Amino acid sequence: MKSGSRLERVLEAGHFAFTGELGPPQGANVEHVRKKAGYLKGIVDAVNITDNQTAVVRMSSWGAGLIALQEGLEPNYQMVCRDRNRIAMQSDILGAYAHGIRNMLCLSGDHMQFGNHPLTKGVFDIDSIQLIAMVKKMRDEKKFLNGDEIDGAPQIFIGAAENPFAEPFEWRVHRLAKKVEAGADFIQTQCIYDMKLFREWIRQANDIGLTEKVHILAGITPLKSGGMARYMAKNVSGIIIPDEIIDRIVQAKKPAEEGIKFCVEQIEELKEMKGVHGIHLMAIEWEHRVPEIAERAKLLPRPEV
Repeated sequence: MKSGSRLERVLEAGHFAFTGELGPPQGANVEHVRKKAGYLKGIVDAVNITDNQTAVVRMSSWGAGLIALQEGLEPNYQMVCRDRNRIAMQSDILGAYAHGIRNMLCLSGDHMQFGNHPLTKGVFDIDSIQLIAMVKKMRDEKKFLNGDEIDGAPQIFIGAAENPFAEPFEWRVHRLAKKVEAGADFIQTQCIYDMKLFREWIRQANDIGLTEKVHILAGITPLKSGGMARYMAKNVSGIIIPDEIIDRIVQAKKPAEEGIKFCVEQIEELKEMKGVHGIHLMAIEWEHRVPEIAERAKLLPRPEV
């Protein structure tokens, strides 16, 4: 499948991919998107444009994605199942593709109660695995979900998210298999701090051949402070931060610098890990540190493809 996606070309050529993340503003401030894009241009192969993350209203993913395209970045358009039914989803996919968006990440979405509109009615017409399958049907069979023909099928490079750490752990690799079977071309994981547990998850994925069927990008979020480490460990479901990592950040004279140092160490280890095809760096509101992290982790220059 040739989608026209740079991310696809990088991965298919066997290069170690590097994707970033850009959270749209809580408003129509275009400069907010442009400023963040400026830190990432020429550094990442593609950038995730989040879709109302944490269930807080923001500029739409496709809208901010078009600005990113204008700024010379390749967007990875996110779509969550929380807010749209299958009609709206298929319509938005066609619109985004028509404007030049070539990558898409299919997600369930954070629950409404996490956000600032807790009384919102969740849609969840289809789930994330069904969304993956729907995009694949639109792309490969050139048909809508109801079987009608599409005039101009969207050739989308299909992504999905996976959490290697959620309970029960032994089921995680089987959930990954379902997403691969549904049609995911690449996977971005939840942010990793417990390297030991992640190594076990990727070993299981290698053992059943999944890493030969899908490109896996390991999720990394640099810790800015001891407070952030403690908060995430306690409050963010599916994230495990070992006590020794929390202690390392808490006890450091410069916690933010220590967080970046640990992040770089992780990337260096992940580059050598069988079955890991790239990094997804989620530097939340810390986009300006991404070039430094990329430089220190020897991820630059990015390959010409």
